[in-house]
Formats: sequence, C-alpha cells, structure tokens
Amino acid sequence: MLTLAERDLQYIWHPCSQMKDYEEFPPPIIERAQGSWLYDTEGNAYLDIVSSWWANLLGHANETINARLKEQLDRLEHVIFANFSHRPAIELAERLAELVPPGLTKFHFNDNGSAAVEAALKMAFQYCRQTGRPTKTRFMCFTESYHGETIGALSVGSMDLFAEIYKPMLMENIRVEAPDCYRCPYGKTRDCCACECFEQAERTFAEHGEETAAMIIEPLLQGSAGMRIYPDLYLRKLRALCTEYDVLLIADEIATGFGRMGALFATGRAGITPDIMCLSKGLTGGYLPMSLTIVKEKIYNAFYADWSEGKAFMHSHTYAGNPLGCTAALTVLDILERDHILEQAAATAEWLTARLTETFGDHPHVGEIRHIGLIHAVELVADRETKRPFPAGRRLGYEIYRRALQHGLVLRPLGDVLYFNPPLNITREELDFAIAGMQQALQEVLDS
Repeated sequence: MLTLAERDLQYIWHPCSQMKDYEEFPPPIIERAQGSWLYDTEGNAYLDIVSSWWANLLGHANETINARLKEQLDRLEHVIFANFSHRPAIELAERLAELVPPGLTKFHFNDNGSAAVEAALKMAFQYCRQTGRPTKTRFMCFTESYHGETIGALSVGSMDLFAEIYKPMLMENIRVEAPDCYRCPYGKTRDCCACECFEQAERTFAEHGEETAAMIIEPLLQGSAGMRIYPDLYLRKLRALCTEYDVLLIADEIATGFGRMGALFATGRAGITPDIMCLSKGLTGGYLPMSLTIVKEKIYNAFYADWSEGKAFMHSHTYAGNPLGCTAALTVLDILERDHILEQAAATAEWLTARLTETFGDHPHVGEIRHIGLIHAVELVADRETKRPFPAGRRLGYEIYRRALQHGLVLRPLGDVLYFNPPLNITREELDFAIAGMQQALQEVLDS
C-alpha cells in the first residue's frame, strides 16, 4: 500500500518546484497546524517562519477567526457578486476605507493576488482610453520585480526565473532600474542617502513617460528579489514623478500589507497614496483566497456611464467577494485592533534585529542583515568584502532549507537569502528556536 507521500508524488504537481527534487526529498504531509507551528503525519513539528508563503498573519487555527467562519458558514457560504451583494463585503469595504491611504475609495474584489494585479493593469489601460489618453498603452516596473504568475502579472515582472520562457507571450513593458541598497552602485547606504539611484527612474520617465499608462511597484520591499528593502524617500520621489508625467502608480501591497512592514500598509508608512492598490495574502489572515484592487474616485468615475457607452469594467471572478473570505478579513482587522498586534510586532521586531545581529553579524559569509517591520533577511555571500555571491549551481539556499526542516524549521530561502516573515503574533521563544535552527542548518551545510 502506498504511503501518503508516495500517493502525493503519483498525482500532484506542486507549485514553483522541480518535481524531480521531490523524489529524493519528498514533502512532509501536514496533518494539522496551531499558531506558528505545523505538524506532520509522522508527529514532527515545524516552525512556520515564512507564514506559509507570507500569508498567515495571526497564526494557524486562530480561535477567533475559526469561530467567526463557522458562524458565517451557517448563514451564507457564497453568492454571485454581480448584481448581488452581502453584509460582510459591505462592512469590509467600509472598514478598509478608513484604513487605506486617503483618496482610495472604491473596492473591486478578486480571488487571488495575481488576479488583483491583472485587474489593476486592465483598469489603468482602460482608464487612459476612456479619459482621452489613447497613446498611454505601456507599463513600467522595476527590474527584479515580481507581481504574480498570470500572463499580465508576469509581463510586469522582471525575474527571469519565472518569466523567461514565456517572453514570446508577454507584453513588452518598460523596466526601471530598481534600487539595490546592499550593492549600491553609488557607494551609499540605505540609511544615509538622498536616493541618488532615482536618476535611473527620471531618465526612464523622460524617455517613456508619454506612452506609459501606469507604473507598478512593490512598495519599499521587493520580496521575491531577496527581500530587497529601499528607503521611504524613493517611494515619495516616485509618487511625485508619476504625477508629473500623468502616469498612474499601482502599489502591489499583496506581500507588504497588513502590518508586515511595521505600518498597516507600506505606502502609508511612506506617506503616499497610490492611484491603485492591490491587497491579498494577509487580507484574510492566510485563511482563504481573496484579493482587492482599490482605486481612487477619478478612476472609478472614468468607468461610470450609461451601459450603451461601453465603459463598464468587464472583469470578473467566480469567487469575487466571497462571504467567507470577507468574514475572515473583518476578523483579522478586529484582532489587529483588539490585541494591539502592530505595537506588539514592533517591539518584537526591535528585539529580533538585535538577536540576529548578535548571532550572525560577524559571520564570514553573512553579507547583510536587513529588516523592515518584522521581516528580517540574512544575505549569504561567498566573500563578505567583495559581496561576491555563491555560485547559483551550488543551490546553497535549497540545501539549507532541507537541513533546517530536519531541525523543525520552515525556511524556504530566496536564492541565498534566508529570511523570517513570521506571523505577527509569534513569540520571542519561537523566534529564538528559529534563530538556533537557522544557525545550525547554515553551519552544517557550509561545513559539508
């Protein structure tokens, strides 16, 4: 009789994976979860330091979220969201309208992060068409950016790992050199610069601003690029540049929203309002797939007309506005407020920065320890002085991931960047366990 792991490999094609790796290193079969921990069928426990792809905001099997979902399930599980509505969606939009950056007023519901990005791109394109800007047909994005896996989202991403093979299918868009504060070509540091690198954006806008409908960014943190963090000042400069060239600014806050950055939203932390904001992941606490594309009134008004004018936004998803997802999102907001989660996370983040610096600050292969909010990243390098990376073929990060699992820790590095992106209510004792597990896995792999 086949084991669960064997049955998994017989039928399942896992995401973002080379399935041949699974033959040598089969996936743990998770039976249950509680708080920051996952428990497999063999009785092993794993600390989920990456929040199950950055989504689990307040711990697994959260009692308050569970109870609210059970209540909602007995009332309404799903209803078509075209021509119908329901209380959880209305209340969620009302609550978020008070929390998002000022000026964002209309909420379009989708069912995952990539879908929110697709909606944002289509909105921006159609907005320009319907407001007398027909030449604005292209999009700008950062180098090393990531915005999802659908064709439109891949088109405004710049990571060849995900997009290279699909280039014949993708829109041809415009790349702006992203700030790289660790390897700054201007010889500056993240904490004391005037964003000299912004001249790259200024040159690109001068050349392509007239044909650009929108620029999409991950505000302050390029996650999949290796948790690259850049200054608030850069984002403020970019907001002003987009306004100058009549280019919409799309903030992809799918990974950065709901307290991950120390503030509820990264754009709010920087004191700017994008024209369009995309939310998902922490929106429902990682419980259910749901996303939002939130826009300024001027964008909504460009679509508001008699049906005969053909200006409606004809974009839909079957599970848009799902009542269960809305209920989870409302409960997340309640818990964040009730338990003062952001204040608690801020204190934990300061403590974690000190502990990681104490543990890894002098390590010969640690190039940088960077952090924003509770997100912390340790970049490994072959040579600390020159910042030379390890050869990609060595798959150092993957080997550390495998070894860390043996020590009860889910790391899942980005290349050779080891990072913590835990639930906001994780305990210091659990973080100490994670630091010890990462230290042990790193040492064992480097010594092998």
